[in-house]
Amino acid sequence: MHLGAIGQAIGLFAVTNVDDIVILALFFAQGAGHRGSTRRIVIGQYLGFAAILAVAVAAAFGTGFLPERAVPYLGLLPLALGLKAGWQAWRQRGEEGDEGEAAAVSGQGGPASLTVAAVTFANGGDNIGVYVPVFATAGAGGMAVYAVVFLVLVGVWCLAGRFFATRPVIAGALARRGHVLLPVVLVAVGLLILVEGGAFGL
Repeated sequence: MHLGAIGQAIGLFAVTNVDDIVILALFFAQGAGHRGSTRRIVIGQYLGFAAILAVAVAAAFGTGFLPERAVPYLGLLPLALGLKAGWQAWRQRGEEGDEGEAAAVSGQGGPASLTVAAVTFANGGDNIGVYVPVFATAGAGGMAVYAVVFLVLVGVWCLAGRFFATRPVIAGALARRGHVLLPVVLVAVGLLILVEGGAFGL
């Protein structure tokens, strides 16, 4: 039974989080060469996903402290962060190389943990609707299996994002355009969440 649940958990995580690898690669590229940036990104990813799990588990138990109609508005988080990063990147376009690009994200040499956590939570907000019925039917034991597998796979996703960000061809492209790509991706993610969720009557 547990082996079946593990396989289902792996498949469910992969399907609902495949887009996170792209965002993680951009974050790792922004933090390249800055001490502690990898740790901050991993911590942020775990914080964001732990929040998703907490909301899904609570909803599965019937608490539901995040109303379903509020989920689409989570798109405002990556939208605001993307606009801020884009504005700062534009202001610092004449500054020296990587330092100006990294400052566009957090001002501390790479993305801040809370920035990564906010983007992760917002981007995974729609996952909650998928996880809740699965968790509710899995029971407490099955839910624990899903949670453990998901948290292990968050680490795998971080490794994959860092792997792609450090490949010579990809790393070169991200180094040249990452300060532009990250705001664009965040804004696109935010708008997609808002539009698909029907926020503001969209």
